[in-house]
Amino acid sequence: MPSLFKTSNPALNAKTFEGRVATGEVMTLQGTVNRTGFLLFCVSATAAWTWWITGTQGAEAALPWMFGGLIGGTIFAFVTIFKKEWSPITAPAYALLEGLALGGISAFLEQMYHGIAINALGLTLGVTVVMLALYTSGVLRATPKFTMGVIAATGGIAVVYLVDIVLRFFGHQVPLLNSSGPWGIAISVLIVIVAALNLILDFNFVQTGVQVGAPKYMEWYGAFGIMVTLVWMYLEILRLLAKMRRR
Repeated sequence: MPSLFKTSNPALNAKTFEGRVATGEVMTLQGTVNRTGFLLFCVSATAAWTWWITGTQGAEAALPWMFGGLIGGTIFAFVTIFKKEWSPITAPAYALLEGLALGGISAFLEQMYHGIAINALGLTLGVTVVMLALYTSGVLRATPKFTMGVIAATGGIAVVYLVDIVLRFFGHQVPLLNSSGPWGIAISVLIVIVAALNLILDFNFVQTGVQVGAPKYMEWYGAFGIMVTLVWMYLEILRLLAKMRRR
């Protein structure tokens, strides 16, 4: 392995493959791609449901679905991380529940800023394709320095998120994280870049799993890890576009 840590994504790290030697079918790249496509379908299906509810019945009607999806998705995410062999079941469950939250959030912002959802979706797809091309061409590689840099940046962002959540309980928030001014937009751009760089580490993790002959169910786990990054990047792009519209 080229480095101690393969990714800052908590679902995908170097320790994931320890003690996981396949005795039957092994993890393949095509299998992981197929699983990722299926999880994207699951997210899209349930997102369309809460989008429809928000558009036809209002945001209040969609709130129970959104919060239920957010809480349920978080629970299944942790279950998947700690019980990787359950990922063929828990990863689709995570995707279905996360879609409920994403659909409601997207529809709510769409009512405020027309066209923001499709723009965020297009940018997420475009960034993903570019990062995949940069990885497969060898332009960007998960070297030790690159990996540690992304891990440090992601950890710093996580701390800022945590501080913001705590402050909101007291009626405050982190100014730069939520500001629509030039510095607030710059912070959002930086976070989107860090999220995109996490995809490089995720792709490298999947490649490593294929090379070491990980068990077949790790295809689902690898797809789940990529979905975690994609969901984060989509939400941050939504936040960035909303800030730009507020200006």
